[in-house]
Amino acid sequence: MSSTGTLTEKAAVASGYRAGRTLPLRVELVRQLKRRRTLVMGGILAVLPFVLLIAFAIGGQPGRENGQVTLLDTATASGANFAAVNLFVSAGFLLVIPVALFCGDTVASEAGWSSLRYLLAAPVPRARLLWSKLVVALGLSLAAMILLPLVALAVGTAAYGWGPLQIPTGGSLDTTTAAQRLAIVVAYIFLSQLVTAGLAFWLSTKTDAPLGAVGGAVGLTIVGNVLDAVTALGHWRDFLPAHWQFAWADAVQPHLEWSGMIQGTAVSITYALVLFALAFRGFARKDIVS
Repeated sequence: MSSTGTLTEKAAVASGYRAGRTLPLRVELVRQLKRRRTLVMGGILAVLPFVLLIAFAIGGQPGRENGQVTLLDTATASGANFAAVNLFVSAGFLLVIPVALFCGDTVASEAGWSSLRYLLAAPVPRARLLWSKLVVALGLSLAAMILLPLVALAVGTAAYGWGPLQIPTGGSLDTTTAAQRLAIVVAYIFLSQLVTAGLAFWLSTKTDAPLGAVGGAVGLTIVGNVLDAVTALGHWRDFLPAHWQFAWADAVQPHLEWSGMIQGTAVSITYALVLFALAFRGFARKDIVS
């Protein structure tokens, strides 16, 4: 073949190449959905409502402590209350795990399997690879947070009936309003977990060990919770994402209060954007050898 023919062939290949079409989201989504850890995590979240249902059946009705009524005490009032309680007991730690797992394992696992350099040689631009993996990881994280209350609502309705959301401080929310409020709660929990997602994703671009990225993100999240418990820090705790993790409780009140959730969302998104930017910047300059 002549040199002219070779150049023509290369030009044809180059003209047909579209960086935006490499590693489509649907391809990455299917790959992640088929992974065992995705199925296991989904199974755990789907089983939790049944575990709580059995616990209430064995232990009886939730009791009041010191005469005070909490959200946990209303768990058996209706399916909506049961779903809200599942979110309450899971938001602090359990829902952190799927976020850290999906975002921390995504890039590091490719490096651990020595397949990352082959993806980039496809050629998939580095920014495109990270973007596809981040979008899918966040999508799976959101799906996990939606799965839990949906299963809990179905289980709770079957066990305790369909009814309004009973508010611990008195009063109730009709079923339509309750569904809207629970949707707000799920959305806020997802936004508040963006810090964990950012930590896990950034660490995933820095290490070839998925467990290190996932464990590091979970560990730093726990450290944030510990620091928030130190009251001596005073108003400095307002800058900790953990300080606002239960601000969604304002959504299950007679009158919806946005101030706490707005502050928590602003803090979480600010940290997350910085961490995502660090991940993209560092990965763009990283020497990929695995």
